[in-house]
Amino acid sequence: MNEQPRRPGDEQPRERVHIKTPDRKPFVTYALIVITVIVFIFQYLLRAVTGTDILFIYGGKINELIMLGQFWRLLTPALLHGSILHIALNMYALYILGRRLEQFYGHGRFLLLYVLAAYAGNVLSFVLTPAPSLGASTAVFGLLAAEGMFIYQNRKLFGQHRTQQGIINLVIILMINLVFGFSPGTAIDNMGHIGGLIGGIFFAWKAGPVLKLMGQPPFLSLSDTREQRDIILACLVVVLGFAIIALIPFFQY
Repeated sequence: MNEQPRRPGDEQPRERVHIKTPDRKPFVTYALIVITVIVFIFQYLLRAVTGTDILFIYGGKINELIMLGQFWRLLTPALLHGSILHIALNMYALYILGRRLEQFYGHGRFLLLYVLAAYAGNVLSFVLTPAPSLGASTAVFGLLAAEGMFIYQNRKLFGQHRTQQGIINLVIILMINLVFGFSPGTAIDNMGHIGGLIGGIFFAWKAGPVLKLMGQPPFLSLSDTREQRDIILACLVVVLGFAIIALIPFFQY
């Protein structure tokens, strides 16, 4: 059957597809930044007036005091920082990662991720590192892990190229930080970073958003298919798993 050749103006324009993403403002991310900055200002002023870092004394990761039952120190170090540069780097990372993750995780689940990663990081630091430590980088490494897991678990939506590029970028960032942390002369708590990373991986693997396209073209939306019971299970795994790890030093004395 003969066909008439198409002229340039005869092509039909392609229909654009509109994908609606979750419309969530990163309120928890902003709140965490504001709270952490306020705590640091208070910490800085107290140190300037008294000559002693009082907030660190009462809330830093100090193994001997955790052994005496001060278990809040497995969480509170994430609110404390040693310098302006220290808090600036951590809050910048939280700002960059938090806005994206909270959009898909939702406010409550994102807060759980942040707190559990901080907890996991401080637990591993408590078990493997005798030196005192402080800082939100335990939680930030958990966010990095969750970002990588989010990209991997939704790789069909992102496509092969974007998935590979995203994972490679995150691995490079992690390797640079870990190598720098293990360099001689640095006072960086790499065990805390690794603990936060592991906690973030465990939580995100079972509780992170798994997205599905819903609707009919050209109007589609992204829906999270993760079930509530999976989120609860992920919380229990991280809390109880790292609680068992935290008990190790108590059986060594």
